[in-house]
Amino acid sequence: MQNKSKFLRMKESKKDSEKEVWDPIQMRSSSGNPLVHGSSSRPIPKLMVWLILFVSFIYVIYTLKLLASSAEDSYDDIPFTSSLHRSLLNPNRTAEMTKEKASLHPHRDAREKQVGLLRMPKAPPRWRPTEIHDIVFGIAASSKLWQKRKEYIKIWYKPDRMRGVVWLDNRVKYSAEDNRTLPPVRFSSDTSKFQYTNSQGHRSAIRISRIVTETLSMKMDNVRWFVMGDDDTVFITENLIRVLRKYDHTQYYYIGSLSESHIQNIFFSYSMAYGGGGFAISYPLAKALSKMQDRCIQRYPGLYGSDDRMQACMAELGVPLTKELGFHQYDVYGNLFGLLAAHPVTPLVSLHHLDVVEPIYPNVTRVQALNHLMLPAKLDSAGIMQQSICYDKTRSWTISVSWGFAIQVFRGIFSPREIEMPSRTFLNWYKRADYTAYSFNTRPVSRNPCQKPFVFYMSGVGMHSKLNTTVSKYDRHRVPHPPCRWKMADPNNLQMVIVYKKPDPNLWNRVITEKKLL
Repeated sequence: MQNKSKFLRMKESKKDSEKEVWDPIQMRSSSGNPLVHGSSSRPIPKLMVWLILFVSFIYVIYTLKLLASSAEDSYDDIPFTSSLHRSLLNPNRTAEMTKEKASLHPHRDAREKQVGLLRMPKAPPRWRPTEIHDIVFGIAASSKLWQKRKEYIKIWYKPDRMRGVVWLDNRVKYSAEDNRTLPPVRFSSDTSKFQYTNSQGHRSAIRISRIVTETLSMKMDNVRWFVMGDDDTVFITENLIRVLRKYDHTQYYYIGSLSESHIQNIFFSYSMAYGGGGFAISYPLAKALSKMQDRCIQRYPGLYGSDDRMQACMAELGVPLTKELGFHQYDVYGNLFGLLAAHPVTPLVSLHHLDVVEPIYPNVTRVQALNHLMLPAKLDSAGIMQQSICYDKTRSWTISVSWGFAIQVFRGIFSPREIEMPSRTFLNWYKRADYTAYSFNTRPVSRNPCQKPFVFYMSGVGMHSKLNTTVSKYDRHRVPHPPCRWKMADPNNLQMVIVYKKPDPNLWNRVITEKKLL
């Protein structure tokens, strides 16, 4: 019993000690405050509630302020076009707001200016049309014919405005006058390593075909186009610019025209630009050509000329010919009158083979005739050689005007469809009177003496200062005219015709715009 009571007392004391240990732990919260019933436990939850309310209130106020600030910033960051629109609608209010903002937020105004400068988009590079100084001419010349043909180059080339190089095969006499009036002379590199197997041609064709590549290697600045031509080619450079402006010089372009001879086109190619009449190659295409041309030339040893070698390389590059009818090869013989009096509706760009055709104006030399043509070209290059067909109903006459060149007066009424066809005053390249040998429609020279036209050639041209028009005078070409028995007004009494024409430099630009609209 004693032991049992002792054990009970020990057990009770143990329980009491455990109670003393665990009671403080069980009766306290995680924050350390006692959770016993009494007056000291009530103020604690109220304090926590007020604290939570205060923090929430501060958070709401701060959030509202932040939203208001961001809304104001977003209004200030309206795109340039919208800001401009707002300022145009209410310029006074915009000025007031600007002043107000500057006074309230001077530092912010400076910051916004910096941010605005950073946010403003970069202006795109300003587009400008092609000009004459963007073109480099590569002129193929022969040392044997240089002294004669250099006079053709002097007619159109202006050293103070143009860039170009004459590529020769050998040394020539180059006077001080030549230095002032002609492009610089260079000598083509040796082409003896290239094989040439055409028995009818001359291996100088390889040298000439590399002129664009060799001109490119001179590393001239700001080149958009390389234009090739022969030393017996005359360019109307203002019209050349008009043509090239139609095309994007940053793309691959190979621009030129065909031969007038159907047989020539069959022998060589209907996809080839004939080099004598001139052709243009864009700068990127010239770069691509230079990287592969020598290997390309090696693959075509049997071709005849330089221009068909050029076309072969264009075919390998996948670039087709872009045809422009104003480049004239003139693979014909004799009198160009029929071709020039019915020029196609396109700017006159070039004239070639001037040594094998008669002077374009009668009773003068070839060089004199071409210098004479430049007089109207200076006043209205866009309108040079453009044909107009008129009718005199009272006299029953048909009148064809090739401005700056010649006028024809016909007895009778002819349709425009007939008059716009060139009359065959010339022979084809093989010196045969074969009307099927041309790559365009022609009409025969009339055998009826009454239908033979009276021709008047341009003898002078000038500007009428008050009317702001060109005044061109055409004198009668004195040749025997067969008698005619028709009972109608006789043009034989006409001695001179005067034409008033207003220059229209935007003639071909307007045509391009209308085509785009269609």
